[in-house]
Amino acid sequence: MVKEITSETIDNFKADLSNHSAFNVASRAAQENGIFKASQNLQATIDLTPTFSVEIETGKPSDQKQSGRCWMFSALNTMRHPLQKNYKIKDFELSQNYTNFWDKFEKSNWFFENVIASADKPLDDRKVAFLFTTPQQDGGQWDMLCGLIEKYGIVPKSVYPETFNATSSAALNDTLNTLLRKDGLELRKLVNEGKSAEEVEARKLEMLNDVFRILAISLGVPPKKFNFEYRDDDNVYHIDKDITPQEFFKKYVNMDLDNHISTINAPTEDKPFHKVFSVEYLGNVQGGRQVRHLNLTVDEMKDLIIKQLQSGEVVWFGSNVVKDSERKAGLLDTELYKRDELFDVDFSMTKAERLVSGESMMDHAMVITGVDLVDGKPTKWKIENSWGEKAGFKGYFVMSDKWFETFVYQAVINTAILPEDLKKAYEDGKDNPIELQPWDPMGALAFNY
Repeated sequence: MVKEITSETIDNFKADLSNHSAFNVASRAAQENGIFKASQNLQATIDLTPTFSVEIETGKPSDQKQSGRCWMFSALNTMRHPLQKNYKIKDFELSQNYTNFWDKFEKSNWFFENVIASADKPLDDRKVAFLFTTPQQDGGQWDMLCGLIEKYGIVPKSVYPETFNATSSAALNDTLNTLLRKDGLELRKLVNEGKSAEEVEARKLEMLNDVFRILAISLGVPPKKFNFEYRDDDNVYHIDKDITPQEFFKKYVNMDLDNHISTINAPTEDKPFHKVFSVEYLGNVQGGRQVRHLNLTVDEMKDLIIKQLQSGEVVWFGSNVVKDSERKAGLLDTELYKRDELFDVDFSMTKAERLVSGESMMDHAMVITGVDLVDGKPTKWKIENSWGEKAGFKGYFVMSDKWFETFVYQAVINTAILPEDLKKAYEDGKDNPIELQPWDPMGALAFNY
């Protein structure tokens, strides 16, 4: 039976307004200044002064501009920091556009292969619809970046710089997705017409050739070899001739990617702690590194991050950056806005409830470079963002520990600091992870800008 809203109900609601003593004050504040300004808590700014007991100097932040490549920028930042120090190259950057090119190329093939594999399902099947909704995009996760580097290596930004379509990616994404949807429908038709696997593959390669041309025109042709030429901070000239991207990564970055794993904090009933998970359809490089997550308690995750910082290594992490944040000031704090007091409404939810209801999920990746410990416990964290120097404290943010507990979902940990029980848990599950549905919140891509 339909229960419509009656005029009597509305009259009761209006009458109830008089029961809220701050209604008139709250109304004036919210209507004049907006909800966030009217509910902003100055004490949060005072509590989040950018001073930390453990801090790793990382230099000038990078800027992803109008693109959703935060995961890529942040991952490359974790790799460039040691390089800057070891080779004395201040503010050196690795090419985000180079990994961007290969990511979009590989994602196109990933889409085609999944379309072919699911061609027997109807177009309105939920998984098929999921594939066609966004054939490719800017976003990604740590393991996806590792898969690209393992296959294609990496280059300095000076060798393969940003282009307009890299820094403002909307038109390129729209162009690629239009083509991929059209081609995806054709591949489904070929499969369902009974064409041989060889015929389907041949047509797919023709489609990938079109994708490659679009990317080459929009982003540039990636180098196979290059000269690495620079002056260090002592003004000494260096040149390394005819080096490949794979050789460059091994020689100058040399991070052991196999020993850096994704951990998550997903306290939902369907995800037991200390189990390894993957997500169906989540990835980019066919035949490459699979996305895997080891689920930890939030205290375990924090303890590991602190140990990694104390060892001198920064930490890539994923969070829901649009929640309880102030971009200009560079603050991330659940106490930043007092909307419950402004409206006299209870907004409280558990982390699990936020995840299962769609209220929250990972949408942005950054780098943890410091922590403030009081009596051995973290109170706030130093964050390197990829939004340039105008946001926050010259590009750096301060995150409260409560915000960490509420909105941080993923962190990349060096296995060298994992205790033996967690090492065993990861080793036991990595080759046969529990597969989650494509739309699971742990399959969300970091893409915010």
